[in-house]
Amino acid sequence: MHAPASPAGTTAGPPTVVWEEGGRAMRALWRSATGAPPPRRVRVVDDRLRADDAYRLASEGTALLWRGDYHNARTLLAAMRRRAERRPAARLAARMAQASPAQRFHLHRQARAQRTRTLSMLLVPFAPGDVLDLPRAPDVRQACAEAYGPAPGEPVLSPLREVLGVIGAHEWRKKGVVVPALGGARIHPHYGVFSPVRGEYVDLVARAPLPSRELAFDVGTGTGVLAAVLARRGVARVVATDNDARALACARDNLDRLGLADRVEVVAADLFPPGRAPLVVCNPPWLPAKPASPLDRAVYDPGGRMLAGFLNGLAEHLQPGGEGWLVLSDLAEHLGLRSRADLLAAFEQAGLVVAGRLQTRPVHPRARDETDPLHAARAAEVTSLWRLVPAGEAAGHGEAADG
Repeated sequence: MHAPASPAGTTAGPPTVVWEEGGRAMRALWRSATGAPPPRRVRVVDDRLRADDAYRLASEGTALLWRGDYHNARTLLAAMRRRAERRPAARLAARMAQASPAQRFHLHRQARAQRTRTLSMLLVPFAPGDVLDLPRAPDVRQACAEAYGPAPGEPVLSPLREVLGVIGAHEWRKKGVVVPALGGARIHPHYGVFSPVRGEYVDLVARAPLPSRELAFDVGTGTGVLAAVLARRGVARVVATDNDARALACARDNLDRLGLADRVEVVAADLFPPGRAPLVVCNPPWLPAKPASPLDRAVYDPGGRMLAGFLNGLAEHLQPGGEGWLVLSDLAEHLGLRSRADLLAAFEQAGLVVAGRLQTRPVHPRARDETDPLHAARAAEVTSLWRLVPAGEAAGHGEAADG
């Protein structure tokens, strides 16, 4: 059965989906944390639907409202994912072979975006109160509350792919991520906040020589992991900032769990808190590209906005003799999105010089995955902690690093 869904923005209030089922007009709220618009065509399906037919319909833009068993829906989604990864692979590989590194990156993102759109066409229904309304479905009310906030009092439709992500995020939040730099303590990432699963950048902050133990700013704190490392290293007071409500709540939760809330103040700010500090740390998103969804903002920094804002404001927020630590991967350089010359020119334009640099290689599995279309760039990646000081203050900070 096909019926048009109400497009986003046609009426006031939350977006909705309407469809026909059993000869009746049906309606539900549309919910997608990624910002995907509601589907325009909906077909009600169940366990009898074949994976090939599901993939074809989804590729054509028809949303599939699942009325069968929850576990069968997961099996179907996995089968659709295999088809989405396999069928365009040869064509994409041929295009990538002739492309520059930057073109390969954009082709890879386009392919991922198309795959996400297709797989997000398998929808699951929620009864009022965020009860997943399928046979053998788990209780996801707490996971939904963490991701979306209070449960609506009416039916909801969401992509199964996103719901599985919400469930996975809930499990990560419960279990936490072990951080060796915190002596094996755990950081508990909230939904939509970048998890410190790549510990090499945290280790750089744990071993760089501290210019002072009096005060530090952690700009863009996320989970609060770097603020926690600084506090554990003996910095008496840390002010951690973020402009995302999820990140602020996550950082406060983690610092409270670690017993550091009395030494780390978490404040809402676009970049810097008021005042100056002898140490200002920032780990901005590493890739200067547009995020495809709100959840991408921890990875993609459109136009390098946050990086530029940090560099251009750093000198006026440093105490005399202080240092700014910029933690940044060079993956963007290997992908052709930013050159080393561009980065060094940005330092110079901001009136900064490099007093030193620590660096490390990635240890995550993707750096060794030769089937990854971006393997060459990932295998060459180096993450650096740049010790930056205002021009004229490099003396006393050690030898300048070789750029």
